[in-house]
Amino acid sequence: MLDKNTIIKVTNRDNGKVGYTIPDLGNLHREYSANETKEVTMDELRKLSYLKGGNVLLKKYFILDNPEAVAELLGEVEPEYYYSEKEIEKILLEGTIEQFEDCLDFAPAGVLDILKQKAVELKLNDVRKREILRDKLKFNVTTAIEANRYVEEAGENQEETKKRRAAAPISLNKYDVIKK
Repeated sequence: MLDKNTIIKVTNRDNGKVGYTIPDLGNLHREYSANETKEVTMDELRKLSYLKGGNVLLKKYFILDNPEAVAELLGEVEPEYYYSEKEIEKILLEGTIEQFEDCLDFAPAGVLDILKQKAVELKLNDVRKREILRDKLKFNVTTAIEANRYVEEAGENQEETKKRRAAAPISLNKYDVIKK
């Protein structure tokens, strides 16, 4: 059992903000931005695990950078719990269909969020993996890639069409503004 003052690195692997308040620690409130890492005590993590929804945060959205802390707070976790962006990219680009499906079945929500984001960023080329992702997570990679392309093109076109048509802007005499 880890000492209560042991410092543990905790990373939010969700795409959005995640936060909690711990009444036993003087209403300590922490917010984590996407991919933000903070160092907190084991005591804080234990108290978080006792709160309603605390275990969900620890298991599905945070990754604890200490196997002893993981074992104590969460018990046995699936290997996908530890997946970083690097492993996720490898599964998307090089992993077998079986490895990909296992990831979708056993990974926590934060890993799945990163997987969807990376599938779009990398423009996942494997049609079978796109279909599995659509069927299991109801996320259409093809549609997301097309939407991003459309937004990028719209932004480029908007900048191109903004051109002045008049030789000079209208100029007001400073006294014209004061007179009414």
